[in-house]
Amino acid sequence: MDTIFAQATAVGRAGVSVVRISGPSAHEIAANLVGVLPEHRQTALRMLRDGAGEFIDQALVLRFDGPNSFTGEDVVELHLHGSIAIMHRTLEVLGGFDGCRLAEPGEFTRRALENGRLDLTQVEGLGDLIEAETEAQRKQALRVLSGDLGDKVEEWRKSLIRAAALLEATIDFADEDVPVDVSDEVRELLVQTDKALVHEIKGIKAAERIRTGFEVAIIGAPNVGKSTLLNRLAGRDAAITSNVAGTTRDVIEVRMDLGGLAVTLLDTAGIRQSDDLVETLGVERALARAELADLRVFLLEEGDEPPMTPVEGDVMLSAKADLTGASYPAVSGETGAGVDQLLAEIQTRLQDFVSGAGLATHARHAAAMQQASAGLNRALELLEDGPDVYDIAAAELRIGIHALEVLVGRIDAENLLDEIFASFCLGK
Repeated sequence: MDTIFAQATAVGRAGVSVVRISGPSAHEIAANLVGVLPEHRQTALRMLRDGAGEFIDQALVLRFDGPNSFTGEDVVELHLHGSIAIMHRTLEVLGGFDGCRLAEPGEFTRRALENGRLDLTQVEGLGDLIEAETEAQRKQALRVLSGDLGDKVEEWRKSLIRAAALLEATIDFADEDVPVDVSDEVRELLVQTDKALVHEIKGIKAAERIRTGFEVAIIGAPNVGKSTLLNRLAGRDAAITSNVAGTTRDVIEVRMDLGGLAVTLLDTAGIRQSDDLVETLGVERALARAELADLRVFLLEEGDEPPMTPVEGDVMLSAKADLTGASYPAVSGETGAGVDQLLAEIQTRLQDFVSGAGLATHARHAAAMQQASAGLNRALELLEDGPDVYDIAAAELRIGIHALEVLVGRIDAENLLDEIFASFCLGK
């Protein structure tokens, strides 16, 4: 396997930049550049020189011996002054060693997976952690990265393997005069595992929303103050405001951190009948986005009917509190009246939604767990038909076990890896 290297910090000028080297020749190559390496997990200040002995920079050198490293291989990190010229020269020198090449995006993490340092769910958790923008996303990603989901999956897998083994033992000893009634134990294993799977599956939608963010649509009639309210919520002029009805033609999006949750506010076109083709298209788009939003905020004047049927959890507001003098749930984007209460209400409703979030955060997690649950439920049904079909029940359990093994990347994960690692940055 090649030794790989990459800049592990952001490209550009910085106080410090880090180069990571991993692979069978990592220690040898680093020693050629800096001389004597420090001991495992120790640091030392060294002079970094090229092959001709020319001084490049003074580097803090950190050494890891495989398999006790992030990748499971020998690793060296060079902490350099954050100069573009220093980084360019260092990478150039590293690329000159035989068998040493620039890493591909995500290749360090991919090697960690291949060497058993991470399972596939932890890899996804690491990717989510890198992308995290809010506190809730950070905490959720760390839970997955720590291996909590993988530990759960391993418990389920062991239970299904135990159940399948009991059924297969019954088949093997069918002609022996020994007690082989294992149905009660198998049933208990399957019922308890299915309960845990179903619970986790139910929490996936909420967990995925934490990861990807919520959409909150502000909807109402033209000129009711939606864009002004959006600007007040965003703290900037994100949308054009005007006394002319129909100013907003497209959906305007503003992303914000609300109580640790990533929330995208949507300012939609005013809902009304119009002969203007462009405005009509804007209304259609507004209704479509509002329908898909996680929460709708209806901004209405007295006598207005909601432009679409509200669902449980939607927020109903009276518009233009600065003119009516009404208190919350009346709001005014112009003066800010009721805006703090509105933000608190949105936050409360979204927090209630995510309170049921589980550890699984991706659609493929749901698919794998649903497949496992389906397999063990088919096995439960077959269990009631007696020992004559135990071989079929055991085969159904093997399907469920296979699904869980795919979930953590034990088997058949190759087709997933390119897609997963494509989103990783160089050096990670």
